[in-house]
Amino acid sequence: MVMEWKSGPIPKPGEFILEDITKWRDIIKRPALLDEIDWQLCADRDLAQRDPDLIKFCLGGLGNGFFMNLTYFMGFDNGLIACVEEPEEVKDLLNFILELNLEVGKKMLYYYKPDVMTLGDDIAHERQPFVSEAMFLDIFEPLWRKNCQLFKEGGIPAQHHNCGRIEPFLDFVVAMGFDAWDPAQQSNNLYDIKWRHDNKFAICGGLENNGFVSWPETTEEEIRAEVRRIMDELAPGGAFAFGGMVMGARDDEVANTRSAWIRDEYELNKDKYY
Repeated sequence: MVMEWKSGPIPKPGEFILEDITKWRDIIKRPALLDEIDWQLCADRDLAQRDPDLIKFCLGGLGNGFFMNLTYFMGFDNGLIACVEEPEEVKDLLNFILELNLEVGKKMLYYYKPDVMTLGDDIAHERQPFVSEAMFLDIFEPLWRKNCQLFKEGGIPAQHHNCGRIEPFLDFVVAMGFDAWDPAQQSNNLYDIKWRHDNKFAICGGLENNGFVSWPETTEEEIRAEVRRIMDELAPGGAFAFGGMVMGARDDEVANTRSAWIRDEYELNKDKYY
């Protein structure tokens, strides 16, 4: 059975819908579904499921960001080539996505009344961003800034999600008006980032979900000691929300056990700082 969008069959992994960036207007369309959503119905249904004893605030988000959508449409290689060869076409496409983001964001702010809004756009790998600073400022910074402006005009904090070593761009992220960043991986100098921004830019995360904490030979005490080290280094003075787990399948006993140690050690130490 083939699932169908109104615009056609869902692409399979590895099959990209856009080969030539100059042809994006023929391929990328405004989803008809946006005109059919009953936002009040959705908000009433979704918010009614929230357990106030477990979920203390409502986080609104706009899904995957601009660099990610470009690579979803074209693949990494062709997406990056397009940024070099046809930057104006890339900007036209991504500004089209921006307008959809702003439309959806306004609806979310009005109907869901979230406590925080987030924009995610994984534009870095473990060692460096995928694009140069010049390309970032030319193509992506204006898009992130306009999204952030919508959140701030809504009167709520703005959080930015970016995996990998996004540190070279973080000063720009702060200047845009974002108040927090996750998942804050250790490939970045988290201690320096915390204090460089006068402890006013919240770091959310701090514990890697890969590396030694996920190795089968890592001991429970080593993992617990890492949780304590991170909290002792980053929590003083505030502007830090600890986050960490070992990712794995639901039935991955190694990952689940290590994640349980992490959560437990956090609970044992949180009252020192929160």
